[in-house]
Amino acid sequence: MDVNVTLATWSNLLIYSAMAVYAIAFLLYSSDLFAGRTLASSGKKATARRAGAKTSAKASAPVRTTRNSSVAVLDREDDAETADAGAAEAETGGPEEKATGASGTAGRRTAARMATALTVLATGLHVAAVLTRALSVTRVPWGNMMEYALTASALAVLVYIVVLYFADIRYLGTFVAGGALVTLGLCITVFYTPAAQLVPALQSYWIWIHVPIAILSTALLSVSAILAVFQILKARTEQKDTVTGLGRMFSRVPASEAVEQLSYRIAAVGFVTWTFTLIAGAIWAEVAWGRPWGWDAKEIWTFVVWVVYAAYLHARATRGWSATQVAVLNIVGFSSLIFNFAIVNVYFDGLHSYSGL
Repeated sequence: MDVNVTLATWSNLLIYSAMAVYAIAFLLYSSDLFAGRTLASSGKKATARRAGAKTSAKASAPVRTTRNSSVAVLDREDDAETADAGAAEAETGGPEEKATGASGTAGRRTAARMATALTVLATGLHVAAVLTRALSVTRVPWGNMMEYALTASALAVLVYIVVLYFADIRYLGTFVAGGALVTLGLCITVFYTPAAQLVPALQSYWIWIHVPIAILSTALLSVSAILAVFQILKARTEQKDTVTGLGRMFSRVPASEAVEQLSYRIAAVGFVTWTFTLIAGAIWAEVAWGRPWGWDAKEIWTFVVWVVYAAYLHARATRGWSATQVAVLNIVGFSSLIFNFAIVNVYFDGLHSYSGL
C-alpha cells in the first residue's frame, strides 16, 4: 500500500504548528505561575490591613451610654467584623478561588485563561497531526517510536484538559505544555521516522488493543507524575513558617494533600490500564511467537514498571510511609516508564525492536 506523501507532509507541518502554539501557552502558563509570587506578597499585606482595619474600626467606634446604666455600647462592632471579613477575602482571593483551591481572583488570571485556550488550540493541531499521519499510511498511528510519542503526548494533554473541566489544575499547565512541546520536538528530530507501512510482526488486530491501552496508561501516569512533583514542592513550602521564593511561586497550587489525592486517583486508573497492557501483551506474544513470556527486554521492563506502581499503591495504603515518600515512588515509576520507552526500545536487542530508528 502506497504512502500519501502530501498527507505525511501536512502531518509534519501540523506538528510544527502545534509546537508554536504550545510554546506560547508555556510562556503564558509560566507567567501565571510566577505571578503567584506577587499575589503571595499581596496576601501578607492583606493580613496587615486586616489587623489594622479591625483595630481602627474598634478604636473609632463611638461610645453610647444608656440613661440608667454606665454600660458602653460599641455601635461599630459590625463594621469591624465586616472589615475583618473583607480583608480576609482579599487575602484568600475571594469565594470563587477558595472553591477551586487556587490563589488570586479570576480577573488576575488572564494569562492562565489565555494559556488554556491556546492549549486547546494546540491540542486540536496535535490531534490533527496524528490523524493525518494515520491517513497518510491508512493504518493506526502508533507503528514506531515517533508515532507512539506523538499519540501519547496528544492523549496526555487531553487528559489534562478533561481533568481541568472538573478541577482547577492550571498550575500544571507549565509542565503539560512544556512537556508536549519537548515531546513534539523529539518526534520531529530524534524519533523522526518517515511515514511507511507496518512491519509484518505488527500486522495484527492486537495492535488495535495492546498499544492504545499502553498509550492511555502513559498519558495517565504522565499527568500523575507531574502532580507528584508539585505535591513534593508544595509540601516543602508548607513546612516553612515564612513564605519566600519557592513558596510564593507555588501559591497557585492547592494544599499538598489535595494534590496528592488527585495524583493517586489518576495513577490508580493508570495502574489498571497498565495491568491490561501487560496481560494483552502476553496474549499477543502467545499468538505471534507461541509463548506468553520469554524474558525479552521489553517484557521485563514492562513488568518492572508494573511492580513499581504496585509498590506505590501498596505504600500509600500502608502506615509508616509519608506522603512525600509515596510521591517519590510515583516519580520512580514514571522514570522506569520513560526508560522502558526511550532506552529499552533503542539500545536493547529483542523481539520488540519496533522503534523505527
